[in-house]
Formats: sequence, C-alpha cells, structure tokens
Amino acid sequence: MAPTDNNRIGLIAGNGKFPFLVLDAARSQGMHVVVAAIKEEASPEIDQRGAAAVHWLSLGELSKLIETFKLEGISRAIMAGQVKHKRIFSSIKPDWRLAKLLLALPTRNTDSLLGAVAKVLGDEGITLMSSTALLEPMLAAEGVLTRRAPTDSEQTNITYGRAVAHHLSRFDIGQTVVIAEAACVTVEAMEGTDATILRAGEIMRSASPGGEPSTLSRALTVVKVAKPNQDMRFDVPVVGVQTVETMKRAGASCLALDAGRCLIFEKPVVIAAADEAGMCIVAETLVSHIPHKDL
Repeated sequence: MAPTDNNRIGLIAGNGKFPFLVLDAARSQGMHVVVAAIKEEASPEIDQRGAAAVHWLSLGELSKLIETFKLEGISRAIMAGQVKHKRIFSSIKPDWRLAKLLLALPTRNTDSLLGAVAKVLGDEGITLMSSTALLEPMLAAEGVLTRRAPTDSEQTNITYGRAVAHHLSRFDIGQTVVIAEAACVTVEAMEGTDATILRAGEIMRSASPGGEPSTLSRALTVVKVAKPNQDMRFDVPVVGVQTVETMKRAGASCLALDAGRCLIFEKPVVIAAADEAGMCIVAETLVSHIPHKDL
C-alpha cells in the first residue's frame, strides 16, 4: 500500500470540464493526483492530462474505487464532473457494496445517494472534500457580472424564479427554473440544465407558432440556485460557455445565480459571450433561509 500524505489527492472524475479544472489546479499546487475516472462519463482525454495515475472504473464499482484509493495511499478526494442521474435507472451495474447502499436509501435523489457514498468513503478513511476547494476564484461573485444589469422585468423574473427554485431545490428535484413574465415555464429534473432551457424555448415558440404579436414578452430568464443546505462536496451548480450558447438558442436574455455557491467555468469567456449576446448575468447572495413547513 502506498504511503498517505497531505500532498496526495484523489479525483473522482465524471463528465465535462470540471475534472480537468480540478486536476490542473491540483497539479499547479504540486499535488500528486490519482484519478478514478468513471467509464460511462469521463472523457478519455483525462489520460493525457498529467495525473500521477488514472484508473478507469464503472459507475457501480464502489468497492473498486475504495480499493484503488487505498492502494494509492489516498485519504482525501474530490468529486468533480457530472454523473447523469438517469444512469441510476439505466446502465448502472452496482457491486455488492453499492447495491447494499442503494437498497438502504429511502429516496434515490442526488443528495441521498452521493451523501451515502461520501459516508461509505469516510468510514473507509477517505474524506470527500468540497468540490470547489481548489476552484474558489471560479465561484460567482455577488453583483452584476456583465455590462448590463437586469431590466425591471428581468428583475421581477429573478425574484420570482429564485423563490420557486429555492423551494423546489429543497426536494432535490433540480436547481434551475426558467421564467417568462413572472411565470414558471420549465423546471429542471433529471434532464439537466441545458435541456431545461431548450424546453422553455420550445414552449415559448409553440405558444405562438405563427409569430403573432403579443403584449407579453417571450424573453426568458434562467435562474440557477444552490440548495438551501448545499453540500459543497457534490452537485454544486455549474455554468459555462455552453450555458450561454444554450440560452441564445432558447431566446433567454438573463441568467441569475447564487453568489458564492455557483461555479462559472472559464468566467472571462462566459461573461464576454454574454456581453456579445446582450445578455445579463447577475449573482445574488441568499441572506437567510427560513425553512418552509413540509407540504
């Protein structure tokens, strides 16, 4: 078994840019990074990114993940990159440890599943760190991030959308809602943020198939929030250049985020793309959370 030290870190890599950003940040600090890449999700390019070791595991191989990290002397790990929730109901083939965990869960939402995995890892001496621990400069800062601020109608959408999104996020349904004229057009579930935004655009277009004029604006406001008690170890809200491109396709003009609790990948590029498209990006701090009574 390899010796454990504070300069060694494990990276559980899902899809997208998130794992690459964490890996690059860790290496820039001289860390020895051991990657556990999820076969069904991670990009093959991670093999060429300079990690000390890359081990490919299937999504359901929890025991192999633990054994791999122990053999590599890993006592701290970061989970980065999306694992599509719908895979739980499709391609996942759980080993005995994960099957036992799944059967014990009262619900199989993201919080309960990943929280249980984190506990199993902790029981085995592997601490799951905050997924933003090495990427804090990428967290959305409070205020208007683009050249223009929200219009009055966009601010109305933001206020309403944040109330809806924060209420729904308590149930771990999704973290994104799309609003038009203070009406909720779509709510994110398992399909993901981009699909939620595109679906809102389709609904707006289908509402006026002939392009008839309307007294109501069809411009969409996208509101993406963290959960009231967001566990920063996993499922942290993320936006990037693709989010802006998706918003353009859907006819969205404004993006609202939770300050300090949402990551913006390639932040300068995202802001420049939003400015070029005439969009607004704004981040607000959730001052306090007053728990609602259960419905």
